[in-house]
Amino acid sequence: MSADGVETAVGTAQTPELTHFRDGLPRMVDVTGKAATARTATAEAWVRLPPEARAALEAGTNPKGDPLTVARLAGLAGSKRTADLVTLCHPVPVTGAEVYVTLEAAGVRIEATVRTTAPTGVEMEALTAVTVAALNVYDMLKAASKAIEITGVRLLAKSGGKSGTYAAPGQAG
Repeated sequence: MSADGVETAVGTAQTPELTHFRDGLPRMVDVTGKAATARTATAEAWVRLPPEARAALEAGTNPKGDPLTVARLAGLAGSKRTADLVTLCHPVPVTGAEVYVTLEAAGVRIEATVRTTAPTGVEMEALTAVTVAALNVYDMLKAASKAIEITGVRLLAKSGGKSGTYAAPGQAG
């Protein structure tokens, strides 16, 4: 039983030991003993635009300015602030980041690649970058339409660390 009176089954045969909880309490995993290695992660997000928002973007008549440029800058800033937003995420030194924001037939596609040399990965930094960028596209275009949708936030690839390489289905490894 945990300190708050809730029964727990941490570390039993039925449930694996939880990495971010100990004795029923949240904790940050200790990575002190892990070697710093080169790590990279790439993520994407989509912003689906209704016709009126797309028209404002294509015509350059958006009163707030260029949403794609603002989104790119916001994504870069977001990659560096991930530990402030994701509660149990380690702050890692972002040693490189690129954010690409492009208008495509399906909407605005955002892709971010983040790199570090650290004892833990940068998947959350890449995911935060694309999410923050997408939120900024919404913010910049919301006067044209409130029906804008943020979709398809996902990890495309990662490398480095104990878990090795990952590539989402359909992605080159």
